[in-house]
Amino acid sequence: MQAIKEKLHEMGEMQKAKAEAKAEEKAEKDLAKARMNIAHEVRKAKEAEAEMDMHVAKAGNMAKREVDKHASETHNRNANHS
Repeated sequence: MQAIKEKLHEMGEMQKAKAEAKAEEKAEKDLAKARMNIAHEVRKAKEAEAEMDMHVAKAGNMAKREVDKHASETHNRNANHS
């Protein structure tokens, strides 16, 4: 009878250990998934920032061309009236 009790106790301990290991594995998987999602969002943010920088530079170039164009036109009009 004692041997059966010990065997049942061992089986209970084994099930408890398996459940703990499974819970730990799930927690590690959840953490890994969260890290992947964070890395994905960081990558998207960096890409968006780079694209924004490109558009700011493009707008700056357009503004410079317009200023240069109008400065040239003003200079030409002043030269023709002199």
